[in-house]
Amino acid sequence: MTNPAPTRSIKRCAVVGGGIIGVAVARELAGRLDGAQVTLYEKEDRLAGHQTGHNSGVVHAGLYYEPGGLKAALCRRGVGLLQEFCATKGLPYDACGKLVIAQTPEESRRLENIFGRATANGVPGARMLDAGQISEVEPNAVGLSALHSPETAIVDYAAITNALADDVRAAGGRIRLGQEVTSLEQQGSGVVVHTRDGGEHHDLVVACAGLQSDRLAASTGEPMNPRIVPFFGQYFLLGKEARQKVNGLIYPVPDPKHPFLGVHLTKRIDGEMMLGPNAFISFGRESYSWKDVNVRDVLDYTLFPGFWNFARQNVPSAVREFQTVVSKRKFIREAMRFVPSLEGATVLPGTRGVRAQAMNGDGSLVDDFVISRRRDTVLVRNAPSPGATSSMAIAEYIVKKALEP
Repeated sequence: MTNPAPTRSIKRCAVVGGGIIGVAVARELAGRLDGAQVTLYEKEDRLAGHQTGHNSGVVHAGLYYEPGGLKAALCRRGVGLLQEFCATKGLPYDACGKLVIAQTPEESRRLENIFGRATANGVPGARMLDAGQISEVEPNAVGLSALHSPETAIVDYAAITNALADDVRAAGGRIRLGQEVTSLEQQGSGVVVHTRDGGEHHDLVVACAGLQSDRLAASTGEPMNPRIVPFFGQYFLLGKEARQKVNGLIYPVPDPKHPFLGVHLTKRIDGEMMLGPNAFISFGRESYSWKDVNVRDVLDYTLFPGFWNFARQNVPSAVREFQTVVSKRKFIREAMRFVPSLEGATVLPGTRGVRAQAMNGDGSLVDDFVISRRRDTVLVRNAPSPGATSSMAIAEYIVKKALEP
């Protein structure tokens, strides 16, 4: 990391949130601010306890994102930083490749548009395949056409987060686990970070609170919207006998009629092969099983007009996703559209994650990264996929914004 002279006098700074973005920001601050005390607050007893530790582990290459947008720029920069970091730390980085497969002429047309974006974003090696060429990459896959991204990779984001944290500590930073931040209070100069143990004053605070980002933003006086509405995603694991039927990642073509991508196949860094995820409303922001019901979280979205606007606009999607929630067979059928030979394969329950989906009052989903500044606080309001891929680039972007006068 480079160490340019900061444009503000900062002696004490804090980061709220111990996911990969928060820890990457703490590392960037520790590297840039000579002599400053950097403190990271995480309410769990471990890092990467929520979205970072429950995602698919994919390093996205930048296929889908609007050229010139924040997602596209930070994704491509993030891939390079992540690959270099994994090489330096001896962490696994498997460029297993990805196919986005079209099954209809309409999907093929949409896929050509995605290929145009991938080319504009500088995705290395991206190419279109016809039906006959698909089997050269994935022998058991079928489709009308496909987009191949050979350098899409998989990693262990929890391991990366802990390695980033090691760098924070090595630079003199403090990581305080089990410290839930309840509010942020702007002073005449600086911000008081309040926890249940009291308050501490910092010259600068960066909030990377993920599933709690809207609540923490509201404590600073910012609007509650965009609101976080939690959607869970369930994964299944293929049995050992079927694992070798897929070499890398197989995705459907995004459908503009549906807000979420749908079931796909994802190789995991430990060799497992995942099916999923689906996407359905969660009974809590941190609910990883059906038994975990958080009444406050449910009331938050049921009393939010934007949620009902979203629900009215997406009835067909809700029906599609609900079918995969209640029927494992339907779930597997979705994957078999791309790999028919999965018929009869053993399928085991896998992990469940909860997506921090930012939603506007009109029910529209916030797609791009949203990072705002309020005096001495920088707030990460939305960091959807490819947030983990882009984490180190997001950290650069945030710290640059934070150090501006």
